[in-house]
Amino acid sequence: MLMDKDVKEMTQDEIRARIIRLGFGGDQKLFEQFCASLRDELPEGTGVAVRGSALTAERWEDGAPFDADGPGTSDIDVTLVGRKVMQHWNEDAFYIPGLHTKPLWDEDNQIAPGIERLRQSLQQMVGRPVSFQATSNFILFVRDVLLDQPYFMVIEAKEGA
Repeated sequence: MLMDKDVKEMTQDEIRARIIRLGFGGDQKLFEQFCASLRDELPEGTGVAVRGSALTAERWEDGAPFDADGPGTSDIDVTLVGRKVMQHWNEDAFYIPGLHTKPLWDEDNQIAPGIERLRQSLQQMVGRPVSFQATSNFILFVRDVLLDQPYFMVIEAKEGA
C-alpha cells in the first residue's frame, strides 16, 4: 500500500486531490457540488475549510487510516469561518463564546438548527458523515500552527462575514 505523505510536504493541488480521493471517492464533480451547496446555503462571505482525516488521511485519535472501519465510515470535518455563520449555533453551543463552536454532528444535531438541514443534505450527497464547526480565523490559525491541526480552505472567507 502506498503511504500517504504528511500534509506539510504536499502542494495545494495534492491536498485537494487527497480530499477528493478520500472524502468524495475520487469524484471531482461530487466535490464541486458539495462546495456549491455550501456556497449557496451558508451566509455570504463564510469561509469553508476541510480538516481532520479527509485531509491528513488518518484518524487523530488512533492514527488509523481514513475509512478504516469500512467505506463511508470516516467523516468530512468542515470548519465554517466567520461571525455570521456562528449565529446559527445556540448560545450554549460554544467552546469559546463568539469565537469557536462545538461541533454539529449526528450525536449533537440540535445545537445549530439553522444549518442542520444543510448538513443532512450534504451527508446524503456524499454518503458519509459530515460535521460542522464554526470558528474565527484566529482560532483556525492557532489550531493549525500551535496545535498542529492543519486545514485546507475550499472556500475563502470574505471580510465582514
